[in-house]
Amino acid sequence: MKAVVVTDFGTPPELVDLPTPEPGTGEILVRIHAAGVNPFDWKVTDGALKGSMAHDFPLIMGSDGAGVVERTHPGVTRFRPGDRVYGQFMRLPRGQGSYAEYTLAEPDDKIALIPQAVSFTLAAALPTASVTAYQAVQAARLDSGHTLLINGAGGGVGQSAIQFAVRSGARVLATGTPEVADHLHGLGAHTVVDFTQAPTHEQVAAAHPEGIDAVIDLVTPAGGDIGPMAGLLRAGSTLVSTNYATDPEAMADRGILGVNLGNRPTAEILTTLAELVAAGELRVRIDAEVPLSDAPAFIAKARAGHATGKTVIVP
Repeated sequence: MKAVVVTDFGTPPELVDLPTPEPGTGEILVRIHAAGVNPFDWKVTDGALKGSMAHDFPLIMGSDGAGVVERTHPGVTRFRPGDRVYGQFMRLPRGQGSYAEYTLAEPDDKIALIPQAVSFTLAAALPTASVTAYQAVQAARLDSGHTLLINGAGGGVGQSAIQFAVRSGARVLATGTPEVADHLHGLGAHTVVDFTQAPTHEQVAAAHPEGIDAVIDLVTPAGGDIGPMAGLLRAGSTLVSTNYATDPEAMADRGILGVNLGNRPTAEILTTLAELVAAGELRVRIDAEVPLSDAPAFIAKARAGHATGKTVIVP
């Protein structure tokens, strides 16, 4: 089978031929029809998790994927050959990922069935970005009439977060450039804050001197200064960081709930997201579909850019 791999931390990805794996005890073999691209994919190959778990090389890149169950090991009952499934397939200790024609998975809580109305391309775009958005909005403790700032709303996580927040009844302030403003308004954002004109926190503070109810920060890196975002919040509000940039104890001293959020998919959430897409209640913008053979070159380009939607690799 064809797969995009790295041979060590920091090495460039390359397209190679590998043996098609056979499902072992408790495993299923999935023929990948689409693989979602996330910045986390190359952060892993740069060594982001080097100290926390084993990595087997050559390491197939990618986590998010969607496809069809090809074979199952005897004893697996949750899925059957022919089932359309999607979820997260990264298994670093086994060197396995989704940028391949086939991958193995254990039918645990990171995989769910795809409704017939949802394409493989759309399904593959959901597991990391939309699960993160869903859980971030839940963590923000929103109620009808609350005002939420999504800092970094132009990417895949932010665009889904807008839609989930609007469903909760919140008034959404979303950062974005003029090029994506109409799209963000179309997703339900009440106000689009053009961060290229002046610092985001200054614009929001001027418009809301009384403070706002929540911030979902998708931008500030770990170790960065998240103080300007916290300064927008009134007491009793929530600050959610997807980059582990907040100090919960320091936030508590200011009367703010600080949350560092990691992506934790479950079968229940994946099923909910797929059903929302099938019903037309969650929209995901696909920027491009890239053939597997072009993936190494695309990854090199993507590392230097800023996505305004999702890219999906198609084997």
